[in-house]
Amino acid sequence: MAGRFGSGTKSRTFAVIGLGNFGGTVARELTRFGNHVIGLDISEAKVSGLLDDITQAMIVDARDDVALREAGVAECDIAVVAIGDDLESSILAAINVKTIGVPLVWAKATTKTHHRILSKLKVDRIIHPEVEVGQHVAQVLHNPLVRDYVSLGNGFHVVNFRIPESLEGKPLGHLPHADEFDLRCIGVMRGTDFIGMDGSEVELQKDDLLLLLGRRTDLRNFAASL
Repeated sequence: MAGRFGSGTKSRTFAVIGLGNFGGTVARELTRFGNHVIGLDISEAKVSGLLDDITQAMIVDARDDVALREAGVAECDIAVVAIGDDLESSILAAINVKTIGVPLVWAKATTKTHHRILSKLKVDRIIHPEVEVGQHVAQVLHNPLVRDYVSLGNGFHVVNFRIPESLEGKPLGHLPHADEFDLRCIGVMRGTDFIGMDGSEVELQKDDLLLLLGRRTDLRNFAASL
């Protein structure tokens, strides 16, 4: 199946199984990025709600591997099993998409048991949307200087810090983030402009955003020092 072209990224074909709030959002966004998206659910109402928003939306029971093949799922590059409220259906859907040969499978898990089962099935990536969003929100709420952050894996994060009054007018190169906290500055954003990196003598201003790369403990200690 040929997907629509996205901007700067090769488009792919996705099957999203389960079109609730999570699956529906994933399907819409993937379509918006220019991918060919097949959305499947056993609920007529959920399918109808996405007919105008994604490439294809079908009423299909993912517990039936023959139905998945007929829907074209076997030709997809990636399948996302977004069923969260029915453990049996989620597991059978994961088994079926792997059996029919989808190269990459992501799946949503709602409990530790659900996660363990999906892991045993060799699902490529297991997602815990509520847990991940909750952790993200708590981190940002905990420190008012943290505007946002991204986990890079292996214990490393990129954190977006708002410059406090105590750092206004100070050169970026004089901050203690590298020597005392083992952090690397990957940039300073001033509005929409990228203006400095480590070693720069750029003077920090109010509302600048400092992008730091490092481990969680070092980032936390740096934030506390401010």
